[in-house]
Amino acid sequence: MIKREKYIQKIRPFINKDLIKVLTGMRRSGKSVMLDLIKEELLSSEVDPSQFISINFENMNNTHLCDAISLHNEIIKLSASIKGKTYLFFDEIQEVKNWEKCINSLRIELNCDIYITGSNANLLSSELATYLAGRYVEFVIYPFSFSEFIELYNTITIHPGMTNQQLFNEYLMYGGMPYLANLNYNKEAVNRYLLDLFNSVELKDIVKRNKIRDIDILERILAFVTKNIGTTFSATSISKYLKNEGCSISPETILNYIKACVSAYLFYPVKRMDLRGKKVLTVNEKYYIADHGIREAVYGGNQTDIQLVLENIVYMELLRRGYTIHIGKIDNKEIDFICEKQNNKIYIQVTYLLASQETIDREFKVYDTIKDNYPKYVLSLDPFNMSQNGIIHRNIIDFLLEE
Repeated sequence: MIKREKYIQKIRPFINKDLIKVLTGMRRSGKSVMLDLIKEELLSSEVDPSQFISINFENMNNTHLCDAISLHNEIIKLSASIKGKTYLFFDEIQEVKNWEKCINSLRIELNCDIYITGSNANLLSSELATYLAGRYVEFVIYPFSFSEFIELYNTITIHPGMTNQQLFNEYLMYGGMPYLANLNYNKEAVNRYLLDLFNSVELKDIVKRNKIRDIDILERILAFVTKNIGTTFSATSISKYLKNEGCSISPETILNYIKACVSAYLFYPVKRMDLRGKKVLTVNEKYYIADHGIREAVYGGNQTDIQLVLENIVYMELLRRGYTIHIGKIDNKEIDFICEKQNNKIYIQVTYLLASQETIDREFKVYDTIKDNYPKYVLSLDPFNMSQNGIIHRNIIDFLLEE
């Protein structure tokens, strides 16, 4: 287990504060481990472990607690014997019916500090907002970044002394799901695990939660989006594609299915922004997958589609760094990422290699019509600095490893 200090730094100011800490993210992205790391943080500040109450609602032994009243009564009973503050850790809270009513009541009744995790974006829906408005803070837990991957990979010393380039080649294929270290990054075992994870997300977090009946259509849509990460498409284009495959389905249904995948944190949508009109466009979004290793296990082709996968890796890293991201559209040209955080903005182009003058012109000259003074980057795997005309060129690996 690695420390994931960047997440702990974000959570630390809210420990022992009267706000519910909500950890969300894709299934098996490390939310349960984060709860353990928070417990370690509390123990280091002399909190006694007897003050902890921890419940994982996917454990069959806790099925009887999966409704608000039963859970409430159990916590009131257990906390009665605790001296001082009670620390509540609820894993996969979405399994509890009307959980938000229970959490709100416990917050009012007890001297407690509450931490919950969930694998569905609807966890923070209007129902939660009604009961807990202004009373919670959310932290999205993503699969491992490249720097975290290196930290973990080096602890198991499969191939000691690997260069960052060699490690990146491994990351490109395996991705960043935390459990893979327990499999010693054995290729066959990793593929089996990631396939099982994909199926688990599909069945538990998408099909079951959204009561989807036509699983075959869902799987075709999942395959299409997974294959076409980082490319612009619409629900209508998917509908036409499926019609050619012999499946008739409306664009509206396709959008609902994709929305269910986004709610399960499997895909992340990125809207386009017209840089001249300064408005967000409502059609032809792009989607990126939470973990590119899953794409390799399910679909394959990460090496063949390295341009798309590099974009995916950079996009997820930008999310980890707290940016709000759009795709930039200016006339008939496109900027991969416009990234905004507070009052800061950066522009980013991602390409595999600047191997020809045509590629160099395409990646650098797209910035010619943008006259502001915000930093503009071109990221590639080229080892040499190819910056020009005030546009910064960075090696992708160096960019991923910078603080």
